[in-house]
Amino acid sequence: MLEVVRVPVLSDNYVWLLHDDASDETVVIDPAVAEPVLEAASARGWTVSQVWNTHWHGDHVGGNAAIKAATGCTITGPAAEAAKIGTLDVQVGEGDEVRIGGHVATVLSVPAHTAGHIAYHLVDDAMIFVGDTLFAMGCGRLFEGTAAQMFANMARLSALPDETTVYCAHEYTLSNGRFALTVEPDNAALRSRVAAVEAARARGEATVPTSIGAERATNPFMRARDVAELAARRAAKDAA
Repeated sequence: MLEVVRVPVLSDNYVWLLHDDASDETVVIDPAVAEPVLEAASARGWTVSQVWNTHWHGDHVGGNAAIKAATGCTITGPAAEAAKIGTLDVQVGEGDEVRIGGHVATVLSVPAHTAGHIAYHLVDDAMIFVGDTLFAMGCGRLFEGTAAQMFANMARLSALPDETTVYCAHEYTLSNGRFALTVEPDNAALRSRVAAVEAARARGEATVPTSIGAERATNPFMRARDVAELAARRAAKDAA
C-alpha cells in the first residue's frame, strides 16, 4: 500500500509525500521548500529517496537542492523543462515510467500552465499527481500554453476512472468553487460541494485531494464544451 501525506507550505502550496512500506521508499512531489518536507518525513521515520517535479516554477522545485543535499535522493522532472530545473537527475516525458517500489507511475504530458508540464499517473493505485494543471473546481493559468492545450488536458483527465484520486498543489478550492457558481449557478452538485468546502475551510481543513468524478461533476473547466468556452471561462477567472 502507498501512503500519501500532505505537507502545507508557503501560503497555499501542498507538497506531497508518497511512501511505499514494502520498499521503504519515499517520494516527494513538487517540493516548494525543503525543511518542512524533511521534517514531515523524519517524523514518520522515512528517508526521501526521490523527488518528482511536475514543472519548473519555483514553488514546485525550490526545495530540490536542499532535499538532495540532505538525502542524496534522485530528482526526476520534465525533459522539456530541464534547462529551467538545474537539479534534475532524470528527465522524463510522455509515456515514460517512474517507480516507487513495485508501484509504477506513467508520465503524462499536460502542457498549458507551462510548456513542458507533466503529471504522474499511478494507474494501478488510482491516483494522479497533477501539479498546477487540474485543481479542485479549477485549472492552472495559461502562462506558457493555450486554451486548446488545456482543453485537451481536461478531456484526457476527464477520461480517467471516477475513483482516481487527484493530488494538486494548491489550496484554491474555495475561490474556484465560488467562481464555478457564477458559471453554473443551477448545478446542484456544485452548490452542495461549495457549501461543504466553505464549512471545511471555516474549520481550517484542507479540501484536497479531490477525485476525477467530483471534478467531472463540478469543475467548469473540465465541463467546458469546447476550446472557446474554456478560454472564456479562464479569462473570466483571471479577471475575477
